Amino acid sequence: MRVAIVHDWLTGMRGGEKAVDAICKIFPQAEIFTLIYKKGSLNPNIENHPIHTSFIQKLPQAIEKYRNYLPLFPLAIESFNLEGFDLIISSSHCVAKGIKKPKNAYHFCYCYTPMRYAWIFFDQYFGNYSFLKKAVVKYAINYLKKWDLATLSRVDDFIAISETIRQRIRDIYKKESEVIYPPVNTEKFAFNPGIKREDFYLCVSALVPYKKIDIIIEAFNKLKDKRVIIIGTGNIEAELREKITSKNIEMLGWADENTLLEYYQKAAGFIFPAEEDFGIAPVEAQSTGLPVIAYGKAGNSETVLPINDPVNLNRATGIFFYEQTTDSLVKCILEFEKIKTEFNPIHIRENALKFSEEKFIENIKEFIQKHTKINAF
Repeated sequence: MRVAIVHDWLTGMRGGEKAVDAICKIFPQAEIFTLIYKKGSLNPNIENHPIHTSFIQKLPQAIEKYRNYLPLFPLAIESFNLEGFDLIISSSHCVAKGIKKPKNAYHFCYCYTPMRYAWIFFDQYFGNYSFLKKAVVKYAINYLKKWDLATLSRVDDFIAISETIRQRIRDIYKKESEVIYPPVNTEKFAFNPGIKREDFYLCVSALVPYKKIDIIIEAFNKLKDKRVIIIGTGNIEAELREKITSKNIEMLGWADENTLLEYYQKAAGFIFPAEEDFGIAPVEAQSTGLPVIAYGKAGNSETVLPINDPVNLNRATGIFFYEQTTDSLVKCILEFEKIKTEFNPIHIRENALKFSEEKFIENIKEFIQKHTKINAF
C-alpha cells in the first residue's frame, strides 16, 4: 500500500508539523508532498521521508517569502501526480486538501481550519495593508475561496482538530467531520515536582497580530510588580518590543523544546490571550502542571478547565477572561494571584494527557479502519 501525506508547507516545527510527525510514525514508508520545504527546519523523522516539492520551491525567495505566491498555491497543489497511491492524507490549513486524487484512492483531510485569512479573519491578517494592496489581496482571496469550495469533492472525509473547527467546516464547507485533537508531546513536557515554581508568568506564542500579545505587554506595563517572559518570534516582534515601557517584561525570541520545558516547569502561570482553533502551547503548559490564564473562547474552551466554572471544582486547570482587552487580562491576573495555590498540578497534567501523541495515533488508526477497507496496519 502506498501512502501520500500532503502538507501545505514545511518550513518549521509548528503545530501542524507535529501532527505530520505523528502521522509519519504511523506510516514510516509514506511519501510527503508539499508546496515548499526548508531543509533542516524539521525533525529527522519527517526529513527521512521522501519529500516532493512544487514548482514554487524554485521561485525567487520562495522559502522566506512563500506567502507572496499565495495566488499560485492552487495551481501548485494540483500539479502533483499521485497516481499509484492508495491512501492520501492531507494535513491542511490552506490548499493541501485540494490535491487531485487517483480514481480508486481514499483521501481524508486532517483539517486545522478552512483558510483563516480567507473565510473569517481577513481584517486581522490584512487590516494594516494600504487600500490598493488590500484590494489586490481581496481579489486573490475571492479566487481562493471559489477554488476551495470547488475542490471539496476531492476529499472523502474530514477530521477536524477541535469542536471549534468542526463547526467551522460545517458552516463553510457544509460538511460533517469527526474531531481528533492534535498531538501534544506530553512525554517531553512532563511535570517535575522537584522543581520549585518561581514568581513569573510565561507566554509561548508566534508574534503575529491575532495572537494578541500586545495586551500582555500593556497589562504588565501596568503590573510593574509582576514579571512576564514572552517566548516566540514573528512579523510584529519589533513593533511589540517598542510597546514595552517596564523592565518586568522580557522577550526572549525563539527557544528550543529543552528551553521551553525549563520555563514551563518554573513559571507560576501561563498566559494565552489568543482565540485559537486548538492551541498547543496551553496544553504543553498543562502537561507540566502549569495553570493557564486564557481567553475563554474557541480552542481554549476545549483544552482548559476554568476554575471560574463551578462544574470544574477541584479539577480546574486554569482561569478564563472573556474580553481580549488589557483591563480584562489585568483583572484576571489579579484574580489568579488570589487563588493560584488552589490548582493541583497532578490534575492539570491529567487533563493534558487527553491530548497526547499516543492518543492521537490511536484515534487516527481507528478512523482509517472505520472509514476504509484498506488493510493499513
